[in-house]
Amino acid sequence: MRELPTPPPVELKDPDSWDMAVSYRLAESFVAGEELAAIADADERIVVLTADLKYSNRTVEFEQRHPERFFNVGIAEQNMVTMAAGMATFGLVPYVATFASFVGLLAAEQLRTDLAYPGLPVRVLAHHAGISLGFYGTSHHATEDLGVLRSIAGMTVVCPCDAASLRAALRQTVDEPGPVYFRLGRGRDPDVYAARLAADPGAFAVGRIATLREGGDLTIVANGLTVAASLAAAERLAAEDGVEATVLDAHTVRPFDAATLCAAAERTGAVLVAEEHNVYGGVASACADALVDAGVRARFSRLGMPADEYALIGPPTHLYKHYRLDADGVTDAARELLRRPGDPQGAMR
Repeated sequence: MRELPTPPPVELKDPDSWDMAVSYRLAESFVAGEELAAIADADERIVVLTADLKYSNRTVEFEQRHPERFFNVGIAEQNMVTMAAGMATFGLVPYVATFASFVGLLAAEQLRTDLAYPGLPVRVLAHHAGISLGFYGTSHHATEDLGVLRSIAGMTVVCPCDAASLRAALRQTVDEPGPVYFRLGRGRDPDVYAARLAADPGAFAVGRIATLREGGDLTIVANGLTVAASLAAAERLAAEDGVEATVLDAHTVRPFDAATLCAAAERTGAVLVAEEHNVYGGVASACADALVDAGVRARFSRLGMPADEYALIGPPTHLYKHYRLDADGVTDAARELLRRPGDPQGAMR
């Protein structure tokens, strides 16, 4: 993997330079702009559009290297998706980037009708998903987008959890024939895949669940924000309770890798799904569907946003703790599942 470039010194009196410096410091895992610029060096089809958020998502790095292929459409997300669809009909491969709430929810009709129905190769960079824009409130939270997107025929849905997996996902889907929805965090995601991909380039493969840890007592299915938290929780369970957990990264929500999930569920007999999404409609629902379709019996628990509530407003880190989406929360939820009264093997090992 290439090292990220060191930003040049900046003076605060220059707003653009200040914004660029802030973007480097606060969004270190937002490498899409840089990676797409590198891909575009050898692929003239690549174009990037954003809705007045080039610093928040760092697509400004693409603009700096390929200004003639960069389009800032302003605050017009639905129009941006439709524009990208038109570009795709002329042989281009457009990437559109904005907040997940403004594209996965606000532009859902355009994603379905303009992209998925005609099968156009437009890629959607839906960043700041879930509750990562905590202070901005319900209009900026996206805790239903996976439920919407995974129900759209022909839509590929991928949720990289860090910079290295985002790079891999972008590279692997350049020639995907239909649309791809990338669900991204807030740019401060802890590293999970850098060393794994350096040792095994196939450690992250779109369309296949990644097994990040092996264990026989419990399966923890994570996605996006909760991947690092689930790995930390698994280590704590092993050290404090003698429980060995398998940790799966279900980064591709559609198409869903049912075979890997079901094999792990049959081996461990218990499945905990942790996701920064409503407990209905997202990864947990995809897992439940897969287990029911395959006839696999396992204790099952969902950890995510409450089904009939909208998220509180506050700092993202505080919200993650409140909704138990951190390592402590995943650890406690795993213990609760394994202690569930009346279940076989209900006692902690």
